[in-house]
Parts: sequence; C-alpha cells; structure tokens
Amino acid sequence: MNEVYPLAVPKGRKLRCEVCEAPAERVCGACTVTYYCDVAHQRADWASIHEKICQLLIPLRTTMPFYNSEEERRHGREQLLQRQKHLIELCYKVAQKYLFEGKHEESVPAALHSLRFRINVYGLNSVQLVPAYLLLAEASIGLGHVVQAEEYLSQAQWTVLKSSDCTDEIHSLLHRNLGLLYTAKENYKEARFHLANDIYFASCEFGSEHIRTSEAYFLLANVFFRQEKMDIADSLYTKVTDIWHAFLDQHIQRQLHARKKPLDILAKEMENDTGLDEPQEAEAVHILGTILEFREHTAKEKPEMTIKILKTVAMLHYLMMNLSKAHELAQKAYLLSKELHYKEEECAALQDLLDLIASKNPVTWKASKFFNNQSH
Repeated sequence: MNEVYPLAVPKGRKLRCEVCEAPAERVCGACTVTYYCDVAHQRADWASIHEKICQLLIPLRTTMPFYNSEEERRHGREQLLQRQKHLIELCYKVAQKYLFEGKHEESVPAALHSLRFRINVYGLNSVQLVPAYLLLAEASIGLGHVVQAEEYLSQAQWTVLKSSDCTDEIHSLLHRNLGLLYTAKENYKEARFHLANDIYFASCEFGSEHIRTSEAYFLLANVFFRQEKMDIADSLYTKVTDIWHAFLDQHIQRQLHARKKPLDILAKEMENDTGLDEPQEAEAVHILGTILEFREHTAKEKPEMTIKILKTVAMLHYLMMNLSKAHELAQKAYLLSKELHYKEEECAALQDLLDLIASKNPVTWKASKFFNNQSH
C-alpha cells in the first residue's frame, strides 16, 4: 500500500476522505486520485476494496482526453459508463462476500464505493441505489450501529416509495434487511412480519423453491429459534436444507452420469462448478454450516435430517473443491446412515458421493478404498 501526502492541491478543489468524507490529508501513491483523512482509513479502504480497484479508478477520476470527433467523444463516454458499471458490481459483490463471511467492518468501504458509483451513473433518486443502502445497513447492524442502519434503511424505503419500477427482488431485499434490523432490536413480531414479506417477494421473483428464497426461510427460522419455538425453526431449517440439497444434487448427478461417458465428454462434464458466484458460495457455507450445527446439537431427535444436512454440506464443499472437508462430512453421513440401518438407496447415494470425491483426490481415493474394504 502506498502512503503519500499530496504535495499540492489545485485551487478551489476540496479533497474528501474516501471512507468518511472528512477533509483529506493523504493520497494513494499508486493511483494518486484517491484521498483519505488519516492512515487508518487508508488502510481500511485498501484492505476492503482499494487494492482490487486502485488502477481502475485512474481513468474515472482524471480529465477525459481531447477527442477529434463527436463519435470519438460518444465512444469515450460509453467506455467510461461501462467502467463505472463494472465497478458498481465488483464493489457490491466484494462487500456482499464480506457480509456473508461475517466481516462487517471490511464490507463498509466496498459498499460505499458501490453506492458512490451508483449515484454517479443513476443519480441520487434512483432505485438502483437501494442495494448499496441495504448492504451498508446490514453491515451497520452487524457492527451494532443500529441508528446508522436505520438511517440507511430509511433512505432505501424512501427511494422505493418514490419509484414506480421497483422489482420484487428489491422489495425482498428491503424487507430482509428490515427483518434483520428488528431481529437485532429483539422486536421479533416486526422481524417476522418483514421476513414473511421477504419470502413472498423472493418467491414472486425467483420461486418458492429457489436458493435465493432460501435465505429468507433461514432468517425467519433464526427468529423462531431465538424465541425458542423449536418446532417452527426446525421445519424452516428443513425447508432450507431441502432446497439446497436439490440444487447441489443436480450438479452431483450430472457428474455421476458423466463418468459413464467417453473420456473427451467426461473431462468437460466432470469440471467442478457450484453455479454460484463467490458471495453466494460464502452465503451457502454460512447458512448450511449454521443448520449443520443446529442438527448436530439435536441429532438424537431427527437423525435422518442430520444425515441430509451432512450430505448437503459435503456436496457444497466438493463442488467448491474443498475435498478433504467434503470427504470428512460425506463419510460421517455414510457411517450414521449405516448405524441407523438407513434406506438402502440413500446409503448407495452417499457411497456414490464418497467415490466421486475420492476420484478428484488421490489421498481421499486411498482413504475411500480402505474405508470401503472395512465397511464390507
């Protein structure tokens, strides 16, 4: 990270900190177009997002070159717009991934960048600003800054109210964050109301069995868990598990079928892919990991659900190429299914998964071979 004090400031130009918008005293020595109030904010921004976008900011924050024709000017403006839209999505996804990993402080600078670029591209009153407001609200909730979260959510609500073209996805995200806010304030009645609305709008946009809707079920389950209404929490956790199991099993079945095909087709179809981007993978790890922890504490009550969540998390880790973790979880599921004299087809499906995991890793292949010989 480059830390340099600006030597001179153009007359009349006010420099503002990238993180807090206070008067700036420092400049990034690598791009020379990004300013900070102190070294702490410079380091926070660098760790969050600036390292990834440092050089991308230069053409956006320097004077446009002289163009010889209107066509060149139009092309230049279009390129500038595309760069800003790229940065909107990049900063948004980075902030989102931090949130799913529980790194609330790190997510803030990236979310602020996404918000500022959205304002530049769409204007102050556009509904396109709402996703960034919601990221900042969620980060604030995670940091315990409830008043700040309420301010961001109020801005998001006001923007949605003024918009005539707000999608069901935006409504879903807004209610989701309001649900998180009221959960943090322990106002569970309001939390349930907003999370139920989240489920409704997410179902309208994606369908009731979609993984994007599953987070709404998961958050509602967490509320009932806090209220010690375990039967309802249990049923919602089961719903989430079923959705993710069905989604991930599609990828597993495709690979199992591919193993029977010629080698040239096999090589392509055996490539691991969750079908998710990095933030979605982080979200899946968090959601399914939480449910697995819940099941392991209540394993004696519903062992069949423990087996299913173990298998689901194993499939996720396999598709993410975390092969040792995938093998460990799948083996636990298999042993538990044998111990309970579980359905023969389910035991066979778990054995297929173990073989698939082992086929990607010589270490797990040897362990799997030994394990199979022992089990027989």
